[in-house]
Amino acid sequence: MATIATLRQGSLTVTDYRCAATPQDRPFTELHGACSIAYVRRGSFTYRYRGKVYELVTGSILIGQQGDEFMCTHDHHACGDECLSFHLAPELVETLTSAGATARERIWRAGALPPLPALTVIGELAQACVERRSDIGVDEAGMVLILRFLEAVTGKRRRAAALAARDRRRAVDTARWIEANAAQDIDLDTAAREAGLSAFHFLRVFGAALGVTPHQFLVRARLRHAARLLAHGDDAITDVALAVGFADLSNFVRTFQRAAGVPPRAFRHAARGDRKIFQERIAALA
Repeated sequence: MATIATLRQGSLTVTDYRCAATPQDRPFTELHGACSIAYVRRGSFTYRYRGKVYELVTGSILIGQQGDEFMCTHDHHACGDECLSFHLAPELVETLTSAGATARERIWRAGALPPLPALTVIGELAQACVERRSDIGVDEAGMVLILRFLEAVTGKRRRAAALAARDRRRAVDTARWIEANAAQDIDLDTAAREAGLSAFHFLRVFGAALGVTPHQFLVRARLRHAARLLAHGDDAITDVALAVGFADLSNFVRTFQRAAGVPPRAFRHAARGDRKIFQERIAALA
């Protein structure tokens, strides 16, 4: 009755969960394989966990503790549900919740949270990342969602720590490495390993030092390389997309047009003297 697609694996594994269960379907006991949170992006269901019952609707957050049993039912509606789920590796749980075992257990056994503004907006941002409508990485948006979740559960907001010179150097060195390897598949964990930091600390250090997330820097490096190839070469648009690291042509065209204001082919014509294209764009701004 459910389909689960893994979108990203690593210290933060992201899955797309879609359930078509109805009130007539017999529920069954499931097991949380990791500490996790799931953003309910559509539908509703009942979450039965540790003797309590939670009604989850669009915008709610389901919370899971590794090894705990739970049951989901659809007692009220036959519409099913869709969730964007984030599963944390044990080392990431330790990094983000270092207040001790008792405190961690209290956090990850909170059951569920209702739709909260600070969580729903980041949940929708994460969904936009999945749909490639944002140049932020889905693992990066997931990390921010988890931090906001922890603030909501504990009532404590993390203070931004000053960056040491060593961390600034790490951020710059890793940015240079990303630039040189932009055609490769680089996710948050890969870049963090290059920097010698945990994924969480690397995301914080990189953003604080350079003002963009690692994935934003990666996408923009790919766009820079694409612009050069389009301006000075004759390769087909598909070949340009693949050469700079975009595995999907439609995603490349959409991302490039969002950045340049014109599609790749029009950009190539403009770079070779067709001023009418950009003149029209400038006139539209007047």
